[in-house]
Amino acid sequence: MQLTAKDFTAMFRQIATRIEGERNHLCELDGHIGDADHGIAMEQGFGAIVKALDTSEPATPTDVFNTAAKSFLNAVGASSGPLYATAFLRAGAAFKGKETVEIDEAPSVIEAMARGVAERGKAELGDKTMIDAWKPAAIAIEQARAAGKPLADVLAAARKAAEDGAEATKTMVASKGRSSRLGERSLGHMDPGAASAAIIVAEICDFLSSL
Repeated sequence: MQLTAKDFTAMFRQIATRIEGERNHLCELDGHIGDADHGIAMEQGFGAIVKALDTSEPATPTDVFNTAAKSFLNAVGASSGPLYATAFLRAGAAFKGKETVEIDEAPSVIEAMARGVAERGKAELGDKTMIDAWKPAAIAIEQARAAGKPLADVLAAARKAAEDGAEATKTMVASKGRSSRLGERSLGHMDPGAASAAIIVAEICDFLSSL
């Protein structure tokens, strides 16, 4: 099966709907160790992406992700803006020159976004950031592919790794971002950026699984 720009636009629409539904939960998580606005920022960012995609009708998958990068960055001024803008640009670059993308290649979106977040954020596993969800998902994809697993198993592995990674941030002391100011008081709380990252990974996987 070949995925077109319209398919990736539909994927972003699905992510935006889920993020909207999780807005209050993400704000609640952020309230424990941050400014309690993460859910609002993510909802605004993905809402801006959907609006831009609906009005611009991008022609290729790369155009979709480049449009997403620009609109998210313009809508979100916090640290998440540059991180996700870079993530979307890396995803777009992964499909450069392609009118369509083979569905078996599509999990590369998650791997490319993870690279973008890591490059821009300079965070490592264990720093209690969104990379604690993104990087395990990317590693899970690489390992599942290397083992010759079918697409459904690759996606399931990515989703579980992201969710487990987000859950694991409860046991970490924040060393990056605003929550690092709390030191040991950040223990016991899930990082909101990792929580939203796990949601995004889950929706990408669910979307691809439904095709």
